[in-house]
Amino acid sequence: MSLKSKVEEAIKNAMKAKDQDTLRALRAIKSLILLAETAEGKSGELTQDEEMKLLTKAAKQRRESAEIYKQQNREDLLKKELDELAVIEQFLPKAISDEELKAKLQEIISRVGATSAKDMGKVMGVANKELAGQADGRKISEMVKTLLA
Repeated sequence: MSLKSKVEEAIKNAMKAKDQDTLRALRAIKSLILLAETAEGKSGELTQDEEMKLLTKAAKQRRESAEIYKQQNREDLLKKELDELAVIEQFLPKAISDEELKAKLQEIISRVGATSAKDMGKVMGVANKELAGQADGRKISEMVKTLLA
């Protein structure tokens, strides 16, 4: 089942439940999907990888907005962003723990043959592809830096 059909099903359920907050977040996800499908040079259907990138980007935007609203003491807007983030995270794969991330990164480092911080670009390229949606890019980057140091 594609992400688009999962979201459409969730929209129907949210409408039946009259859950306006969830409905708003689901409609935002559907809008992102439709925009990506109709973008210039696209064939229509999104691959699973493209869907995950879309959701990851949307979740990251919500986290950053929530952080800004928290700093500005805007509790009303903060709640809205966190509610939308919770809905988006339902469609993302479960995030891996720090221990699992460290183990996977060590495996990638040995596979790529990285020995110093100069090889960080090689490791990050492979890590971002393999761990897309499972871990935040900033977290991956910080852990790679410490492992290569």
